[in-house]
Amino acid sequence: MKHIQILIKPASSLCNLRCSYCFYADISSMRQVRSFGRMKPEVTGKLIENVFADLEDGDRLTIGFQGGEPTLAGLKYFKNFTSLVKAQSKKVIVSYAIQTNGTKIDEEWCRFLKEEDFLVGLSIDGGLEFHDRHRPDAAGRGTYGRVLAAKKLFDRYEIEYNILCVLTQEMTENAPLVWEFIQQEAISFIQFIPCLAELGEEENEFAVTPRGFAAFYGELFTLWQQGMQQGQCVSVKLFDDITNLLVNGVVGSCGMLGRCQMQYVIEANGNVYPCDFYVLDEMCVGNITQQTLRELFEQPLTQRFICDKRDYRTCVGCEFYKMCRGGCKRMKDACYVGAEDDGYCGYREVLKQVLQPLLAMAAPPVH
Repeated sequence: MKHIQILIKPASSLCNLRCSYCFYADISSMRQVRSFGRMKPEVTGKLIENVFADLEDGDRLTIGFQGGEPTLAGLKYFKNFTSLVKAQSKKVIVSYAIQTNGTKIDEEWCRFLKEEDFLVGLSIDGGLEFHDRHRPDAAGRGTYGRVLAAKKLFDRYEIEYNILCVLTQEMTENAPLVWEFIQQEAISFIQFIPCLAELGEEENEFAVTPRGFAAFYGELFTLWQQGMQQGQCVSVKLFDDITNLLVNGVVGSCGMLGRCQMQYVIEANGNVYPCDFYVLDEMCVGNITQQTLRELFEQPLTQRFICDKRDYRTCVGCEFYKMCRGGCKRMKDACYVGAEDDGYCGYREVLKQVLQPLLAMAAPPVH
């Protein structure tokens, strides 16, 4: 039985916020068509038909929605999408996820998300000060209060959600403030997404550096351990991913072992790309309205992308090479070996600190 994951951008790069570090605004600005607008019904229909073409009874399909801001496609789009999926004859186990800035969420949205059992990734940046500085709306107003209102709605409707926090270089110097935010807002699940320099650039004022990455996670780990000892159960995705890899052999994020995977990123016009970081004209492998997933996977461009091998000099002799292999190539300058290339690896420093404690915490009790 197969487990296929696809990532759909139903509103392309359209967004009602003007985040200072938005990587997709950078990527889409490099294309001939910056935004493909909202996905048309005929594209949606062919997408679902061609995705299911290669699936069989018992297979699993995870469908994620991202942007831009995917809720700008409208609730009617999502209701139509899930109805078309339910109408498929094959008995496929379908799971849904959506990443949103939360500003459009209301009770009608919550009823739908609960009914269809969506996992929600809600973007909040580590407290009022960080969030409103980097995530204003189109009028320049802060959005922190509106996003927290969405979080409260999710809590009330018992919708499963994770907090997605973009980790800026400034934030790496303020781990205690971030931990205070986690405790204050009673956050149970959080993922930190390293802020990246624009594609082709080595750094900018917001982008995380390997030293910043290591310093933040080192300090956060100490606070997190203290919280766990006091009964505060907070899931931090990086710590979970490391534990699952060591204990269960499960790879929790693409590129974690230095190998790119085919992500099937589908733009609003049906164009398909292998990775969300490279939704560029030259990386388009085909169109889901004309090809099935299998045909897209077999494209020469797809194979070149996923078979691309990196061998950073810093990795030679690294004690953690087998559980990293250079990591995600797009994250290199943020988490691993930065522009200075002086042999320092941020991820290596993190593993040195967290590996043994995480293994000890995961070990079954001795009776």
